[in-house]
Amino acid sequence: MVSAVAPMADPQRPAAAAFVIREARADDWPQIWPIIHDVITEQQTFPYDPAMSEDDAKRGWLLAVPARVVVAAADDLVLGTANMYPNRPGPGSHVASGSLMTARQARGKGVGRALATDMISWAWRSGFAAIQFNAVVDTNTAAVRLYESLGFITLGTAPGAFRHPIRGPVGLRIMWLDLRHPAHATSRARPRPS
Repeated sequence: MVSAVAPMADPQRPAAAAFVIREARADDWPQIWPIIHDVITEQQTFPYDPAMSEDDAKRGWLLAVPARVVVAAADDLVLGTANMYPNRPGPGSHVASGSLMTARQARGKGVGRALATDMISWAWRSGFAAIQFNAVVDTNTAAVRLYESLGFITLGTAPGAFRHPIRGPVGLRIMWLDLRHPAHATSRARPRPS
């Protein structure tokens, strides 16, 4: 599935070209890896090992079906990526999870929102009952605000579970979006049943 997204206007930043959310291809990896590497070595928003090798990152990000991996792309330029999958096998497989990362130069331009909205639509179409993000860094206020604007709630926070390089130990939130009840998901992110 490909969905087109109009550019976001912000007078403080150069205009971004329109981008689409599409399935990731093997030839996207050389642009996905620098995004992942940049995010994890910042050590501020993702609880991934900053020493993760490219091979380990590729194995952990490019997941096989039934998982799904997408990119936000403007022509041939990858601006962000997301993977999505059942949160747990067996009795937990009715709940989706996933991860989203945006290239530094594309942050604040609607890429994260487009990736999150695409994930919600995928989870809904795939019949998941909810989406659970297991480890949203409490100080990642941009992500927390984005997810809350899409209807996610914080179920709880594990205090001090993330070692932030500047702020020290900060919490990791478990965030939840219930897809079974329309009031719990935004109408923009969740397609109406036919």
